[in-house]
Amino acid sequence: MSMANSKLGTLQRLGFRLKRAVGLAEDSSIRYSRLLSRAKHLAVVLKTKGLRYAIAKILQKISQKLEVVAPPVEILPETHQSDDINYQQWLNNNYPRQADLRKMVETVDIFSYQPVISVIMPVFNPPESFLRAAIESVLEQVYPYWELCIADDGSTNSYVRPILEAYIEQDERIKVLWREENGHISVASNSALELATGEFVALLDHDDLLNPDALYEVALLLNRHPYADIIYSDEDKIQDDGKFKDPFFKPDWCPDSFLSRMYTAHLGTYRRSLVTEIGGFRVGYEGSQDYDLVLRLTEKTDNIFHIPKILYHWRSHTASTASNLESKSYATDAAQKALADALQRRGDSGKVIPVVCGYHIIRYEIKEFKKVSIIIPTKNLGNILDNCLQSIFGKTQYPNYEVLLIDNGSTEARTHEVIKKWQTKEPDRFRCELLDIPFNFSKINNYAVERSQGEYLLFLNNDTEVVTPDWLEAMVEQVQRPSIGAVGAMLLYPDNTIQHAGVVGGIGGVAGHSHKYYTSDSPGYFGQIQTINNYSAVTAACLMCRRNVFEEVGGFEEELTIAFNDVDFCFKIVEQGYRNIYLPHVVLYHYESKSRGYEDTVEKQTRFSREIKYMQNKWQKIIQYDPCYSLNLSNKTEDFSLRL
Repeated sequence: MSMANSKLGTLQRLGFRLKRAVGLAEDSSIRYSRLLSRAKHLAVVLKTKGLRYAIAKILQKISQKLEVVAPPVEILPETHQSDDINYQQWLNNNYPRQADLRKMVETVDIFSYQPVISVIMPVFNPPESFLRAAIESVLEQVYPYWELCIADDGSTNSYVRPILEAYIEQDERIKVLWREENGHISVASNSALELATGEFVALLDHDDLLNPDALYEVALLLNRHPYADIIYSDEDKIQDDGKFKDPFFKPDWCPDSFLSRMYTAHLGTYRRSLVTEIGGFRVGYEGSQDYDLVLRLTEKTDNIFHIPKILYHWRSHTASTASNLESKSYATDAAQKALADALQRRGDSGKVIPVVCGYHIIRYEIKEFKKVSIIIPTKNLGNILDNCLQSIFGKTQYPNYEVLLIDNGSTEARTHEVIKKWQTKEPDRFRCELLDIPFNFSKINNYAVERSQGEYLLFLNNDTEVVTPDWLEAMVEQVQRPSIGAVGAMLLYPDNTIQHAGVVGGIGGVAGHSHKYYTSDSPGYFGQIQTINNYSAVTAACLMCRRNVFEEVGGFEEELTIAFNDVDFCFKIVEQGYRNIYLPHVVLYHYESKSRGYEDTVEKQTRFSREIKYMQNKWQKIIQYDPCYSLNLSNKTEDFSLRL
């Protein structure tokens, strides 16, 4: 029997390794996109290298993975548990052990700055075990300079008052204010704020948990950046069985992302004087009262910092927002109201449009319909070009634009026919100029800018097709804003999977496309696909910027003839203090590399390697740490999976 079990165990381990080798043991939410990515890559290899080579490479990959892939992840002592094997591995690698916590206690003694942090906790009838756990998570903090400010909002469950009274007796740092009637969370939070004496306040829900090092990490950041006014951390969720799931690893401060979703959330720590200055929490915004608070705080300060660590555990149970956003649909209504108020305060005319997952997008009012120059480099492939031009002239609603085609030496009769056709049909809006030089994307586009007329420049590939008729309006809405540099779109493959939804620095050694091969209607990583987001770069297959921004950064780098010139351009824009942005509601098809083809020759691969080296030498900092991404997410794949 033991021999049979041993054989069965061996077969199970081998089966698991084989599943991992071909990508079937991964989380189902990312499995499809990875398999599709590998299938499309295989199609390219088959086309360029042949069947025998492709089969050899597949067998080699499987063999390598069978040798190195370990069995399912074991749970290490002193580590939180998760049913997600990838998150369990991340926890094993990153969760603080007792030795780490003891070291933190010693470090606190040498902090030159030891601010008191007031933990604000409104309470109303939480489950008894959850209330105790929340309070215990504060008592277990390795940083001792805190006070827990509780406002009981007229709880009717008989166990609440005795529990709170017992904790008052246990630790003098715990304060409780007893409200005689229920005023809901905004009023109760303000009551708790009245108890606060600390220089900073941190927000804790009555059923959630702080990690033991949470306040220590906040104090550590404040010792490095004592002028910080707003601090937020990463977070995950805790299930009823005590296991952890859904880690949310966030970007650094991205103002436009924040206008689509309250991504900073927990753990949020704020300078108390600023919270007092803006009047605390506002009644009428319950469910998104913290979103409204932070929207107003960010109008008072730019000193906003992110701690890229899981410091907060959001309780996921039947009645919680963490478990079911629909259970608090009023929260999304309050968020929409808070965003509309923010626009009005800031003097921005626009509409707040609800989208999936309770998030929103802002559609700004166009102040002036300035001319847009749509710049399209092209060579041959007349039907592809004709499809692109037909979609522009047939669908575009924006009233003031020109199309400037740069013919890079077309030799096919069909292409010349297409050009003549559009010169005849659109004589006022279509121009074509010949630039018959060896292909250099940067040089062609720089040349085109010199001959364009528009205040706004739109760089567009000839193998694209417009889907959304208001595409130019949506891009102009954003590019007219002084803070915005480059504006990008959602680009789809013909099968409606994503080709581009923003560019992340560092993936694959230089940069990669966010959520590549996901379906176009997928929410992505915590709604990332369907919301407006700041990215360090967007692809120039469809990129809009102001002329003055283009000139300020010196246009496209002509040393980068084909690859990464758009990424380099966007990084230069970020370096000048502008923000780049991705718009999910601007959709085009992109029949990728139809004109140029793939990197399938020795000459092309040599050039590609040279361009990679150029980027890595010039942009090492942003490639190693993209502030619009997370160090805890993969730098190898484009699916926002964990970095393990």
